[in-house]
Amino acid sequence: MNFSFIIPVYNRPEEIEELLESLSKQTHKEPFDIIIVEDGSTIPCEHIVDKYKNRLSITYYLKYNSGPGDSRNFGMSQSKSDYFIILDSDCIIPENYLTEVSKSLSHKYVDCYGGPDAMLSSFSAVQKAINFTMTSVITTGGIRGGSEKIEKFQPRSFNMGISRKAFEDSKGFSNIHPGEDPDLSIRLWKLGFETKLISSAFVYHKRRIDWEKFYTQVNKFGKARPILNYWYPEYAKPTFFLPSIFVVGFILGVLSLIFTFDWILKLYFAYTVLIFIMSSIKNKNIYVGYLSIIAVWKQFFGYGLGFIESFFKINILKKKPQDAFPELFFKV
Repeated sequence: MNFSFIIPVYNRPEEIEELLESLSKQTHKEPFDIIIVEDGSTIPCEHIVDKYKNRLSITYYLKYNSGPGDSRNFGMSQSKSDYFIILDSDCIIPENYLTEVSKSLSHKYVDCYGGPDAMLSSFSAVQKAINFTMTSVITTGGIRGGSEKIEKFQPRSFNMGISRKAFEDSKGFSNIHPGEDPDLSIRLWKLGFETKLISSAFVYHKRRIDWEKFYTQVNKFGKARPILNYWYPEYAKPTFFLPSIFVVGFILGVLSLIFTFDWILKLYFAYTVLIFIMSSIKNKNIYVGYLSIIAVWKQFFGYGLGFIESFFKINILKKKPQDAFPELFFKV
């Protein structure tokens, strides 16, 4: 197969340099190409791309800002390859990544795959804490960390591959963001395409965000999920409600102190201790364990409150998603 890496970028030239450097070290024997799509950036990365044109087959495009989904679609439409690999600009790619993808698809071909995210020892303490929060079995069920215990794997767009046929038949990503990747997965399933997780095709996902940006990000994730449930009710799961239950349960726990009932908050304390222990052991750093507590609580409250707000507007007030949350939809 001929592979093209499709990479949208928005105001992050420093990330592209690290990503391209890692791609220049791929051990895969067959040639591949890279398509960089500058999504209306005011801080372009073309000068970085130019540094690697003698080491990699790269094409650079600058377009108006229309969101990551449309930029990925644009990049795939410009490619002549038969399989596209989509990456976020804040990823670093292991040397054997493409080899693992090729090997897995040769063994069992699918038209769309996803890979997990991992971390490097050089990541900051906050990045390690957020990585734990986003990938741990006790927080997200491990869906970003390599777990295959869910019924069907929904590839995430920071690290996924899709065939040309699947792209052309599905028309690619929609204009919702976030949520464009599970939306695409479900539409692919409806068209008869299969997806899978390639556990060995991981990337190092740096996530250069602070606490405020992290909360905003997961809050948007929470808002997007009821919209996806509204569009595809047959794929809604009770587990999607868990962060909201976490939020409501904590509020009830605080209120129950009026009646001297403290067992609910004791459960939350036990869970918090478990987070600290597991993250400290995994990262071999108790400070990261402490930061993981902050990250987990921000994740659950950000996602949970976003979910509750969206569920109320979409399911109770019967608002159209685009009217309820225009900030989640790019104009293309």
